[in-house]
Amino acid sequence: MTTVENAVVPTASISVGRETMIPGANIFFSTASEGTTLPLTTTSSPATTAAMLSNTTTSSFVSTESATFQDGSTMALIMPAVNRSCYPPVIILSPTPSTLSSPSEYQRSQNIYMTSYLQLNCNESFSATKKWTVKECSSSCTFEIQLDQSIITTRSELFIPAKTLSYGTYELKLSVTMMALSNSTSFISTFITINPSSVIVNLVQFGTSMITHGFRQNLTLNPGAYSTDPDTITFNTSNWNYDYYCRIDGHYNFPSINGSMLTINDSRIDSINSSCFGNQPNNRTSWQYAGSKISDKSALIILSGSLVSNQTYQFTVMMTHRQNSYLKATGSVLVHVQDSNPHMIAIVCVISSMCIPDIKYQYVNPTTQVALASICIDDCKTVQSITWNIYQGLMNSSSNSVQWTLFNEMNTYRDIWFFGMNTSNFTAINKLFIDNPSIIYWRFEVVYSFSSESSSSSLSFVINRPPQNGFCSISPTNGTTSTLFTISCFNWTDDDGIKDYSFYGWTTNPTDRVMFAHSYVSNIQLLLSTTDDNTSLINIIVYIRDSYDCAAEFNISSIIIVPDWTYMENLIANFQNSTNDLFVQMLSSGNQNMVSQVVTSLSQQFNIMNNQAIKTALANGISSTTIAISPLGSKTQQPSSVSLNASALVEYNKQLNTYANVRDSLITYITNLMITTADSIKLQASSLAQLTQATNQLTRTTLMLASDKCYQLAWSLHSMVTTITSEDVQTAANYIAQCANNVLSSVNGPLQQRTTILDSDWSRANNFPVDYDTNLESEWANPNLFAYNNDFSWETIQKGRNSYYQKQMADQINTQTTETISLITKALNIHLNIGQNLIMNTSSILLSVETISIDALSNKLIQQVGNAQIRIPPNFTLTTNDNTSISLRSIMQPLALADNTQLQSNTNLSTSLSLTIFDRNGNEIPIQTDINHPIELIILRDPNIIIPSMTLQNVTSMNMSPHYQLFNLHFIDITQSQWNNNRTVALTFEMHPLNISLAYLLIYRFDNSPQLNSSINQIDGWTLFCPSNLTNDSLYTYFLNNQQTSGHQSVIFGLRELNSTEFYSYCMNSSINSPPITNQPFNFTSNYELRSYTACCYYLNSNNIWQTDGLLVGSQTNHYQTQCFSTHLTTFAGGFLVLPAPINWNYVFANADFMKNKTVYLTIICIYILYFLLVIYARYKDKKDIEKLGVTPLPDNYFNDQYFYQILVFTGNRKNAGTKSKVQFILVGDNDETSVRTFADPHRKVLQRG
Repeated sequence: MTTVENAVVPTASISVGRETMIPGANIFFSTASEGTTLPLTTTSSPATTAAMLSNTTTSSFVSTESATFQDGSTMALIMPAVNRSCYPPVIILSPTPSTLSSPSEYQRSQNIYMTSYLQLNCNESFSATKKWTVKECSSSCTFEIQLDQSIITTRSELFIPAKTLSYGTYELKLSVTMMALSNSTSFISTFITINPSSVIVNLVQFGTSMITHGFRQNLTLNPGAYSTDPDTITFNTSNWNYDYYCRIDGHYNFPSINGSMLTINDSRIDSINSSCFGNQPNNRTSWQYAGSKISDKSALIILSGSLVSNQTYQFTVMMTHRQNSYLKATGSVLVHVQDSNPHMIAIVCVISSMCIPDIKYQYVNPTTQVALASICIDDCKTVQSITWNIYQGLMNSSSNSVQWTLFNEMNTYRDIWFFGMNTSNFTAINKLFIDNPSIIYWRFEVVYSFSSESSSSSLSFVINRPPQNGFCSISPTNGTTSTLFTISCFNWTDDDGIKDYSFYGWTTNPTDRVMFAHSYVSNIQLLLSTTDDNTSLINIIVYIRDSYDCAAEFNISSIIIVPDWTYMENLIANFQNSTNDLFVQMLSSGNQNMVSQVVTSLSQQFNIMNNQAIKTALANGISSTTIAISPLGSKTQQPSSVSLNASALVEYNKQLNTYANVRDSLITYITNLMITTADSIKLQASSLAQLTQATNQLTRTTLMLASDKCYQLAWSLHSMVTTITSEDVQTAANYIAQCANNVLSSVNGPLQQRTTILDSDWSRANNFPVDYDTNLESEWANPNLFAYNNDFSWETIQKGRNSYYQKQMADQINTQTTETISLITKALNIHLNIGQNLIMNTSSILLSVETISIDALSNKLIQQVGNAQIRIPPNFTLTTNDNTSISLRSIMQPLALADNTQLQSNTNLSTSLSLTIFDRNGNEIPIQTDINHPIELIILRDPNIIIPSMTLQNVTSMNMSPHYQLFNLHFIDITQSQWNNNRTVALTFEMHPLNISLAYLLIYRFDNSPQLNSSINQIDGWTLFCPSNLTNDSLYTYFLNNQQTSGHQSVIFGLRELNSTEFYSYCMNSSINSPPITNQPFNFTSNYELRSYTACCYYLNSNNIWQTDGLLVGSQTNHYQTQCFSTHLTTFAGGFLVLPAPINWNYVFANADFMKNKTVYLTIICIYILYFLLVIYARYKDKKDIEKLGVTPLPDNYFNDQYFYQILVFTGNRKNAGTKSKVQFILVGDNDETSVRTFADPHRKVLQRG
C-alpha cells in the first residue's frame, strides 16, 4: 500500500471539524488543499494501468492509480501531468460499491438505482461526459450488455427497471471524462447479483385469506393458475412440484410424524392431530388432482361432501422448484364450510405492493391506509347488500393460535376512519392502526347478502412493525443558509432491514413541508434555508423506512438558521462564471440530492428577497397588483399613501431581472435529473415548487422547462401509482400541483398586466433570429402578426411580438397544465374510496378531490379559500350510465387565465374556480341544471385590489342658481365593460351621503334620461335610499344584474333628496310600493359621493375565450367577490371594473357658457385647427407614397405594342434586399421571347430595400 500524493483533486467541500462529508453523497472523507496528502490508499497494477491507458495518449500521464476510499470502494484515477488547473473528478457512488466476491444482491422484480456524486475541480468548465456500462460476470466481467434505449446511461445516475437483467452477476461501471481534460478519465465500479424473487402462492383467486364454501359444492384450489411470479409476466406452472396439507383450524395442528408434516395423500395417521378427511368411508374419494398434463398436481379439487359443515379448514400448499430444490414457496387459505351454497367472494388489495403475503397473513404497514376490493367470482346479480367487518386478533399462547374479536366501533368511525362499508370497495385509514398500537393481527371480512343466503370472505393481516430503537441528531444546532448541517441516524433496527431515509423540513405549518433529501445511508449533510429575512426556526423530520416501506417518523430538535446575504449577493453576481463556488459544484455534480438541495435552498432565499422587494415597492407607491400575483389565502397589504417613486421602480425591475436570470440558469440543472422512484418524484417536485413560487421572476424559458418537467413527474407518478402508498402519492401530487399552477399563473401574469415583462423575454422575442436571412417564412418577420390594428410602428411591433410569443407559450402551458392536473387527479382517485376526500390547500393552488355517491351531490357545498365556494342545487341532470359513485375535482387558482382575444375581459384581478365531475373510469360527466335551480359560485378577487376613492358631488352649489331640474342626473357608460353583445355586465351604483340622516330617491333609465313627475313616468326602475338601508361602510348601493343591462349602452341615474314629509311617509312605511312624486326642483342640503363599477361572470369555452352567456351575476357581488349562477360546470372567473366618475349633466349644462370655460373652448379650437393641418399634410404624404407604389412603364417600351405584361417585384426589408445594380430580364413564351429588357424608371430609383 502506498499513499497517493498530489494525485487526487483538492476537495471543494466545506469543513466541519476535522472531517467533511459531501452533501447527499453519504460518505465521509478528510479535506485537503492542493499539494497535501489525502487519506486514500492505492495499489499498483501494471496490467490494469496498461488496460486503462490503451485508448489514451500515454505521454500525457505520469501514472494511473487505484484509489481506495474509507468504505472499501475503489476508483481508478488516470492523472495527467499537465493542465493542473483542471483535475479528473472524484466519484462517490451510492449505495456503497461492492466487490465481485461480495456483490450487492437484488431480486429480479426490484428496480436497480445507482447514484453518484462527482467532486469537480476544474477552473475552465464543469462540463463532463458520463457513461455507464453493464457487463455480465462469471469468473471475469468481459461481456458488455446492450441495455434498452429507454435506459439512460449518460447521466451520473443509473436506473435499471425491474425485470431488465437476467439472473446472474453484473459489473456496473461509471466512467467520467472532463470536457476540458479529454485525455483523462475517472471510473468506478460496483457489482450486483440478480436473484429470483419469492413466488406469491395463491390457492384461490387474488390470495384471499378466508372463504366460505358450501358442504355440497366442490372446492377447487389452484395454485398453478392463481400464483404469481414477480420476475415474469405469467407464472410457469410446470416449473414446480406441489404438496398439499390440511388441518382443522382451531382444533388441531397439521398432522405430522416425527416433526414432518403429512400431505393429504399420505396414508399414515397422526394420533394427536386428526386428518381433514378422517370421517370419509374407505371406498370414497375425497379429493382429486385437476392440473394440466404437464403438472397434474398444480390444482386440487376437494369433492362435495368431503368436509364437515360449520367447520373451518386450513389448506396449505408447499411448492418446490424442479430445477432448484432450494427454491420453495408456501401458500395457505382458510375455508369455512356451511350447509348452504354460498358464492365465491375474493378480496384483493387495491395497491398490491402494500399487502405483502406471508403464508397465512398479509403484511400491512400501520403508517398507510388499507384499501381492499371484493369481487364476486360467481354470478352475483341478485346481491342485496354488502357489509364489511373488522376483527382484531390476539395470540393465545396456550393454543398458539389467534383469537379474533369483532371491532365494535366501525359505525362510530364511519366516513372518518372507514369508507365504503357497504360497497364492494373498503378503505381503513392508518388511524385504525395508530390508535390501536397493541393490536398486531387484523382481519377484514366482507359479507355478501342474498335473498336466502350469505357469502363471506376475509383477508388477514399482521402489522409490519416500523423501524425502532433509534434516534437522529443534527450538528451544528444553528448556522447560516450556507452552512452544511450533518444529520446522523443511529441504532435503527428492523427485522426486514432498513431501506432508506427521507428528510423534510417545515417552519410554521407542519403540513407545509419541504423535502430536502433522500438517502440510502444513515448519515447525510444538508443545506437548509430560512423562510423570512431574519432568523428562522426549522423543524427537521426524518422518515426511516424498512424494505416493505413501513416508516418511522423522528422529529429532530428545532435548529436556528440565519440568512447569509453576503454569500447570496456574491453568488448572484458571479453565478454564471463561478467554478470555485461550492453551490455551483454541487449543481454540476448531477446528483439528485445535491441539485435539489441547492435549488431548494437558493429558491427559498430568492423568494424571501422577492417578497421583500415587493414590500419595498409598495412602500414607494407601486401597486402590488401591477408587479405580483397574490398567493391564495394571503392577507391584504395596505397600499402606501406616497406617490409613485420612479427610481424605486427602476431598482425593483433591476432586481427582478437579476433573480429571473439566476432562476433561468437553475432550472436547467433540475430538468436534467432522471426520474426514478417515488422519492425522486417528490424530491424534484418539491424543488420545482420552490423554484417557481415567485411567479413574477420566471422567464419563458424557465416556464417551458418547468412545465415540461412537471408533466414528466406527473406522468411518472401516474405510471407507478399502483405500487406506492397513498401518502407518497398525495405528497408528490401536492408538489406537482404547486409547480404546474405556479407556471400557469406566471405565464398569464404579463398578459393580464399583473407582472412585469422581463428583459430576457423582451430581448429574446425582438432580437433578430439566427435564421432571419434564410427563413423566408419566419413568423418573426411577419409584422401583420404583431401590429395593433393599423399601427405598424416599431415600438408597437416589438410589444406585439413579445405579446405574441407570450400568448403562444400560454396556450402551450395551459394545455400541458390541464394534462398534468388530469394525471395527478387520476393518481389520487385510485387511492380514494367513496366518502373520502383530499384537499391540497397551498398558496399556489387549492385542489380538492373526493369520491361520493350521486345522491350526495344534491345540495353539495364545496368550500374554497376564504369565502369562495361552489354550491350544487338539489335538482340536476347527470349524463352517466354508472349510478354507483362519482368523483369531484374542484380547483381554485390565484389568477384567471388570459383569453385568446385582444379585447379586455377585466378578469386580471380575479381568481378562478372550476369543478369537474368524473365517473369511476375517469371520464368527465356533464351536469345540467335549470335556470330556477342554478349552480352558485362565489369567486374572489385579488386581496390587494385597490378600489378608487369615491367622487365628491358638490350638489349644494347648484342651489345657488335657479333651475328646473327635478333630479340630479348622472350618466354611466357601460359599453367599455361589454365590448360585444356576447358579454353582459352587472352594474352596482354606490352613494355615500355626507349626512347619513338624509334620505334620497333614485330613479334610472337605460340609454335615455329618466323623467318622473305628476304627468310623466319614463323610468326603468326606482328605489329609496333610507338611513336604515345604509351598509356598514355608510353606503347606499343599487344593483342591476347582467340580464337587466343586456342590450343597453348606458344608464342614467337621477337622484333627489327627500324632504321631511316624504322621509316620514316613505322611509317609515315599508308597505309603500310607488315612488314619491313631486314637480318641485331638487334641493340638496348636503353633498354626497358616488362610485359605480361593473362585474361579470365568465366561463372559459373550448377556444379559451371568456364568455358570459347563460351566467347570471348575483346581488352578493361586491368589491372583493362576484356571485355567479350557472347551469353548467367549467372554469369560471369574475370580471371587475370601476367606472369613471359619472357625468353630471345638470352641472355641465348649467356651466357651459364661454366666459366660464375659456381655456376649455380655446383648447378644443386649437386641437381642431391642428387636426385639419395634419389631415392636409397626411394627404400630401399619401400622394407621394402612391407615386412610389405606382406602376412603372419601362422607358424602352414600343408605342405600337398591343400586349402588356405586369411584373411584380418584392424586395422586402431584409439585409441586402435592395440593389443599385441594373437588373434585366427576358420574357419567354411558347412562340417567341423578348429582347433583354431593363428595370428602370426615369422618375425614381427601383429595387430599393423596402
